[in-house]
Order: sequence, then C-alpha cells, then structure tokens
Amino acid sequence: MIREEKKKIIPLVNPEEEAFLAGPQTRLKDFKFVLKVLFEFIRGFRMLHFVGPCVTVFGSARFEPSDYFYKEGVKVGQAISHLGFTVMTGGGPGIMEAANKGAKLVGGKSVGCNIVLPFEQFPNAYLDKYMDFNYFFVRKVLLSKYSFAFVVLPGGFGTLDEFFEALTLIQTRVMKRFPVVLMGKEFHQHLFDHIRSMAIEGTISEEDLGLFLLTDSVEEMENHLKKYAIEEFGLKRKGPVKPSKLLGESR
Repeated sequence: MIREEKKKIIPLVNPEEEAFLAGPQTRLKDFKFVLKVLFEFIRGFRMLHFVGPCVTVFGSARFEPSDYFYKEGVKVGQAISHLGFTVMTGGGPGIMEAANKGAKLVGGKSVGCNIVLPFEQFPNAYLDKYMDFNYFFVRKVLLSKYSFAFVVLPGGFGTLDEFFEALTLIQTRVMKRFPVVLMGKEFHQHLFDHIRSMAIEGTISEEDLGLFLLTDSVEEMENHLKKYAIEEFGLKRKGPVKPSKLLGESR
C-alpha cells in the first residue's frame, strides 16, 4: 500500500504496524509481530540501561535553529544537563535537536529514541547514543521508562500525545509523580484553558491541575525539576550497574 502526499508517492511508515492495528490477523502473523516488538524492546533496554537518570524533552520536529522555541530548547537542554540529568529526546530535528544540542554544548549526556518515518524524522547530530524504532508504542514506553521528569515545548499531535500520556500515567499512579513542565504560556494558553474547563466540569479533579507546571521561564523549570525530581527521587542509582560481557553489553 502507498500514501499520496503533495503529489509524491510515499511508502507507508510501517505496513506491519498498520496491519496489526487494523484488526485480527492470522495467529502466525500476530505471533511474528509480537516477537519483533519484543526484540525492539530488548534492544532499547540494552541501549538505555547505562545512560543514567534522564529528563525527556518533547516538542515539534518543525522548528528551525532561527526560531524562538528552538533557541529555548537549547536553553532547556543546557539547564537539564547542569542538574546532572541525561537529556533524552525523540532523537529527531527541531526541538529534539535543540535540547540535545544544549546538552552537548555544556558537556552533558544526550540520547535519542528516533522513530523511522518517511518524512520529518531523522537522527540529529547531537546524540551520544540513539536507536531507530519501528514501532511508535515501543518508543513511547522507553521515552518514559528512564526519565525522572518531562519537559514539553510547543509541538503538534505527537507532542500533545506524549504530554497527556505522561499526565495520565501519573494521575492513575501507574507512574510515580515525576514533574511535568509545559513550556510556553502564550502558545499553550488555549490548551491550559481547556484543561481548566475539564476540572470545572468534573472530568478531572482540581488537584490534577497541579500535575504540571506551565511556565515561560527556564529558570523556573530548573528549580521545579530540582525540587520535585532531584530532592524527591534523587539522581544516583542504588548501586553501580556493570555491563555484562556475557550479554555483550557496553556503556
């Protein structure tokens, strides 16, 4: 199958994933798909196991280096690195590149979980380590698994999906109450108003409004992470984790 966009013929992102989500397949096809997903999870675990505590930065792939929010993304990456965290992103261009670049400018660690797409997405040049993922849902799990906080800059559907998934997991106590910071008051004002209206209507509780911080200030973001990530959960592992030569692991 193919998809037409702007008069160009573009292959589907992942025909296997599309087929899997379109309904029942044969038992054999579903089993093979599960094995591929398992293998992708294992590859991700091996890559990210030794990167240290992370903060994941979400945001649009479409911002250019001359754009205001790209420059803010660089500052965000620098601030996160100064706190001692590894900067984790989706690994692509735009805000993701900006945050990874900020980490590298101050000597911090920078990793990416890149999704394989026929447009927009490609690994940026500021990654110490990265992995290409074929499956969106595997990538989303790993962007959350190793992070002590989430910083959300302006973006599109994918960014909002990641923002609300983090809030949902925290609200339902599936995930610990890690800090979530939404950067860009003017950009996100309508979104914040809608979330507040949800509390008024009772579809969420008033307390849920405290699950994230809305700010324009990188300094306020940094202080928020310091208080609710470092002081609450700490940066250090309980003990050193050594790579296994038997498993072919490396830092």
